Parts: sequence; C-alpha cells; structure tokens
Amino acid sequence: MASTDHSSRTLLGWLWRRYLSRHLWMLLLATFFMALEGSMLGLLSWMMKPMFDLVFLAGDESALWWVGLVILGIFLVRAGASVIQKVILTRISQQSEADIRSDLLSHLMRLDVSFHQLNAPGTLLQRVVGDVSAVSRVWNAIITGAGRDLVAVFVLFGVAMSIDWRWTIVALLGVPILVMPSLVAQRFVRRHSRTAHQVAAQQSGRLDEVFHGIVPVKLNRLEDYQERHYGKLNKEKVEIEVKTSLGKATIPGLIDAMSGVGFLGVLIYGGGEIISGEKTVGEFMAFFTALGFVFEPMRRLGTITGIWEAAAAGIERVMELLALQPVHKTPANPVPAPTHTPDISLQDVNLSYGDTPVLQGMTFTAKAGKTTALVGPSGAGKSTIFNVLTRLTDPQSGQALIGGIPVTDMALTDLRDLFSVVSQDALLFDETLRENILLGREDVSQEQLQTALDAAHVSDFLEQLPNGLDSAVGPRGSALSGGQRQRVAIARALLRDTPILLLDEATSALDARSEAMVQDALERLSQGRTTLVIAHRLSTIRNADQILVMEEGKVIETGTHDSLLAQNNAYAALHRLQAKA
Repeated sequence: MASTDHSSRTLLGWLWRRYLSRHLWMLLLATFFMALEGSMLGLLSWMMKPMFDLVFLAGDESALWWVGLVILGIFLVRAGASVIQKVILTRISQQSEADIRSDLLSHLMRLDVSFHQLNAPGTLLQRVVGDVSAVSRVWNAIITGAGRDLVAVFVLFGVAMSIDWRWTIVALLGVPILVMPSLVAQRFVRRHSRTAHQVAAQQSGRLDEVFHGIVPVKLNRLEDYQERHYGKLNKEKVEIEVKTSLGKATIPGLIDAMSGVGFLGVLIYGGGEIISGEKTVGEFMAFFTALGFVFEPMRRLGTITGIWEAAAAGIERVMELLALQPVHKTPANPVPAPTHTPDISLQDVNLSYGDTPVLQGMTFTAKAGKTTALVGPSGAGKSTIFNVLTRLTDPQSGQALIGGIPVTDMALTDLRDLFSVVSQDALLFDETLRENILLGREDVSQEQLQTALDAAHVSDFLEQLPNGLDSAVGPRGSALSGGQRQRVAIARALLRDTPILLLDEATSALDARSEAMVQDALERLSQGRTTLVIAHRLSTIRNADQILVMEEGKVIETGTHDSLLAQNNAYAALHRLQAKA
C-alpha cells in the first residue's frame, strides 16, 4: 500500500468528522474544566503580588488570611477540575479508539482475499492495535493542550502584560530561535515515525509466524535463526525510536533555550527597575511567577508537535486502509438467490493469477441434490472452483451459475448464505465448544443443537471434555484432535442447513478411525444437498454421483467411480497408485 503525505489539517479534519464530533458535548465539558484548570495558574501568579507586597513586606496581618484562603481555593479548584477533565477525556479517548478498531476490523474482513494474501496477519494486527493506539495518544495530548495549556499560556501572558508589557516583550526575545528548527524537527519525526510503524508491523508478522509455526520451528531447530532475525528487527526498531525521540525532544529543548534567554533579559531589564523603585517586589515576583509557570505549558505544547507528527504516520496508515475498497462487490440491482436446492455449473471459465493460467475453459454441471467430486493433482484448479463459486475471486471470462443464476448477479451475502464449507483445516476460535458451534446464533433450540451434535458425532467425545459443551477449545482448537475439530465443523454446517455443501479434503489429515467417523457424518450432511467434494483419497468418493478428473485447469475425464475405472485412463492410474500405497 503506497503511502500518502496528508496535511495536518486534513488528518485532524478526518479524525474530527469520523470519530470526535460525536462526542462534541463531552468535549466541550472537558474543555471547560481544562480551561478552568489552566486559568488557575494565572490567578496563582497574580496572587504573588499581594502575598509579597501586603503580607511579607507591608506586614498586613489581615491580608494573611484572605491571601492564604484564596491560594488554597485556587489549588482545590485546580485539583477538582484536573480529575474531572481527565476522566472525561479518558472515556472519549478509549471509546474513539474502540470505534476505530471496530471499523478497521469490519473493513478488513470485507476486503478481498487477494489483499490478505499480500498482507501478513501480523502486519494487519499492528495496524489495528499499534497504529490506533498512536492515534489515541495524540488525542489526549492535543485536546489537553488546546483546553488546558493554551488557556494557561494566554492567561499567564495576560497577567504578565498587565504588570508590564515591556517586560513581556523582553521575555519573548528568544522566540525566533524556535521557528526554522521546529519545522525541520516536525518533518524528521513524521518520516521516522512512519518507518517505525513499518518495522513494528514486520515484528508483529514475524511473531505471528513463529508462534503459529512453533512445532516446525522446534522440529527444524530454527530457534537460533528466528532469534537472530527478530533481533535484527529489534535493533532497527531501537535505532529508529531513538532518532524519533531526538526529534520529539528538540522542540521542548528549544523552548527551554528560549525561556533562558527570556529570563535573562527580564532579570537584567526588570531588576534595574526594582532597584530604582519604579516597580515593587510583589509586581516582579508576580511577573516572574507567571513567566515561570508559562514555560511549562509551552513545553507541553511543544511536545504536542512531536507527538502529533509521530501519530500522523499512524493516522495516515489507518486512512489508507479504510480507503481501500473490495473488488468483489454486490451488484447495484442484485437478483434473489435460488430458494430450492440448485444445480451448479461453470461455463467456459478462464482464470489466471498473473501470467499463470489456473482454469482453462472449465465447463461442467453438478446436478441438484447430488454429489460431485473433483480429483486431480495439486495445482489442477480444484480449490479455485470453490473460490469462483463463492466469489472470493472472479474469472477473467466465462461464468459460474447456481440454479441458472450467475453468481455475479447475486448479493454477496445471499450468495454465501447458500454454502456450508468443511475444509481440511477447521477454523475454531479460542472460545467454548458451544460458542464455536453456534457462532453467535440465538435461534437454535436445544433439540436442534443436540440433533446436530449426534449427527456429527460430536456427542461421542463430549464426556471426555471437562465441561462438556462449555469446555474451552484453546487457540485455533488446539485442545481438540483433528478429527474432533472436523466434527465440530460438520455440526456447524448441519445447523447452517444450506442447500450447497463444499467439502475441501475434509478427511485428508485424519487417521483411519477418525476418517470413518467423519466420513459417516459427512454422508449424513450431504443428503439432499448439492455437494462438491475435493478429495485426494479416492476411497472417500466411491459413492459420488459424478467424478470430475482435472488436470491443468481442465476436466479430462467425467464419470462414476466404476465407469472411470473401466475407462482405464487417468483416474484408473491414480486409483492403482493409491491401492499400491
């Protein structure tokens, strides 16, 4: 995905319109309390004048109490306002962060399979978690800066101006030091922050691959190799973060330099007026206190620039993702999907991935309510047929029809509601067995659930689990055996009760006993449904109504198991090879 540099105004406008504007009234309330907190610094600095002139120098005991109580009140108001605004801002920040993450996940799940083939899960994980966290951090900094620190700066400079406008001008003599270095630092931070996000995505991707492939890593003694590879990424990340930190720290450092120049100027210029009696000690202390207070919020405002530039890279990446659109979409005027058990046909379908042809003039019909098996070597295009039927990919020419309706004419949701899929790798989530079977459905009765459990032979192993249906299955179903995971997938398909069943090598990784049990469940599942089966073990498709033998994206033989054996061609040769094995 190509990067695009957006202006700060564009990025902030996008954030405001999509996420922050919905919290307008809460933001206004938080801003009020932040402004109240910030203004207390100005009032506190102003109170230095009566404290020194009336209490310390004049010795006015009556002023001691009211000055003390006012200062106490200032701190109490500041404390209360600080607590309230932080709670409100945290709520807004966390809710907005959750909204962006939800939107990103929803959007990513709807992008084409080709996108996910080009972007590793770890990279996308970093986008959803890391980039969004950076966005959340900058909101607090910007809103706090605008609501509290900006108000504090204006109030404190107002106090300083009210005491002596010339002193204030002298205090600002160092401002020109800030301009050009600040602009350079901003560009430096954004550039290195984008690189840091990219390296973090590579780290997440590497961890995802290692943890998901931990068994091959151990068996092939790849621990040292993976450690070295990850160590290189860590070293690169450290170097980039140090450079980014240098850029972020530069602006507050420049503000400190400006502060030093300002303090020196006021001390020399104002000190002479104190000595000559033109100004009181109280006025000087009030001015100096205001000046001392003002530079801290100015430093925080300076750090916002660095924080913003670092977050801007993450915001740009989030915007880039949300701007992507899937290629395979529902047509403007979709045709209703068939309501009966339909037949399936491919008519002269041609599909290539780049320069590699996968399907070449593919034509066949799978009869309604019957089982059609697809056999052939790896790379023959069998799984691609499933992808074409479900519109995970579209062919360059030809068409796929279900019940006589082109799949491209149906709404994607209606089309995919026609299919149940049981594949070699049953996808289970780190939830309970019950949740993995129901998948959020609340319309399934206990009787329907029990029927599906019995038909899929899930009931056979429930007693072995510590909590039955409410037992956790572990990450990716790791607490279950391969055969058990397949039976869970079949129970799902039974409850889904769709007219078309796609079986993708559903028993290829199972032992003989598990295969027999799963095969029995699959035969029950396929009754009355149009079934397409991809199989390497020919023993599992002996009873198929039609077998298509594929090679290089074409059908080279068609028939039943017995008729194909009688033809003594490719299927018979494959059968003899497996018999010997």
